[in-house]
Amino acid sequence: MPRILLKNVTKQWGKFIGVNDLNLEIEDGSFITLLGSSGCGKTTTLRMIAGLETPTKGEILFDDKVMFSSEKNINIPPAKREVGFLFQNYALWPHMTVTQNISFGLETLKWKKADINERVAEMLKIMRIEQFAERYPAELSGGQQQRVAIARTLAPKPRVLFMDEPLSNLDAKLRGEMRTELKRLHKSTGSTFVYVTHDQLEAMTLSTKICLMNEGALQQYAPPLEVYNRPANLFVADFVGNPSMNIVDARAKKTAAKTAEVDFLGKKALFRANEDFELKSDTVCLGVRPEFIPISENGDLEGVAYSTLPAGMETTVKIQVGETILSSVVFGAIDYETDAKIRFGIAGSGILLFDKASGKLTASGSVSFE
Repeated sequence: MPRILLKNVTKQWGKFIGVNDLNLEIEDGSFITLLGSSGCGKTTTLRMIAGLETPTKGEILFDDKVMFSSEKNINIPPAKREVGFLFQNYALWPHMTVTQNISFGLETLKWKKADINERVAEMLKIMRIEQFAERYPAELSGGQQQRVAIARTLAPKPRVLFMDEPLSNLDAKLRGEMRTELKRLHKSTGSTFVYVTHDQLEAMTLSTKICLMNEGALQQYAPPLEVYNRPANLFVADFVGNPSMNIVDARAKKTAAKTAEVDFLGKKALFRANEDFELKSDTVCLGVRPEFIPISENGDLEGVAYSTLPAGMETTVKIQVGETILSSVVFGAIDYETDAKIRFGIAGSGILLFDKASGKLTASGSVSFE
């Protein structure tokens, strides 16, 4: 399996820049998710790596072999990059059985018949679809068709598997099942997976690393829990997480090493950082995940119930404090009357301080009310 390297890759159509000066290293055997909203450049990036789209400039390497270089005028076609591509549309041949669909690409590559039969049997077993071997696509459910499409794509042993929102056509239950299957498949094959999605839950649960993009620019490239717990900037903080991170305007004044006084929601508090930090401006934003806002009669802050959204195992409570609405997630099913008074606090060592002007993360730590 190759290590994929993108160096200063840009894709431009006229004045519109789809991908802007992207530098990315995809490690051998990793599961990388290109995450972002529609039009952020994630699918364009995937297509450029696969060779389906030609970059305007930059360089793409598989290991040390140049696949594309604008300076050297090199552009290796997709067929010679030894990659597999799985689209939203499974594109199975309707007149062929499952076995025939999986073997089709191998026959095109002129594999020996015995090798084809062995590989098809192996893929049927890996994807757990042996019982559907002689069925046609129309006789399969969406999830079963998806498994056949994956089996067909993996059959020629591509060096890299590219997937462009492959689960978007499935219902919620099937998506959950297929996420489990994809993660198991990645582990068992050891292949490099590059996956495009706008669904942050897919990115969080599947990836070894998330590449979060916005308007063609890379915002953060890190393991899922790092993206969640230490977002590089306000865009990442707001995009990742459901419910979204609470981002509250505040004033801050550094009082000692690792310590600052912060004024927010009408109260003063002490912010104690995990590491020393530089405060470039007194205008900051405080980032608090909903799970770090416990509701308690002894809470330091007070608001009113704006809305309560019980979901069985957990409940999202929207709390209004002045003009600000905060999200709190509590374990279990509870309910509050609209406009009922609620006392709450801010707990944990994962409270984030952002510079408001640049949007960049300044520090993480805890907050206490004196």
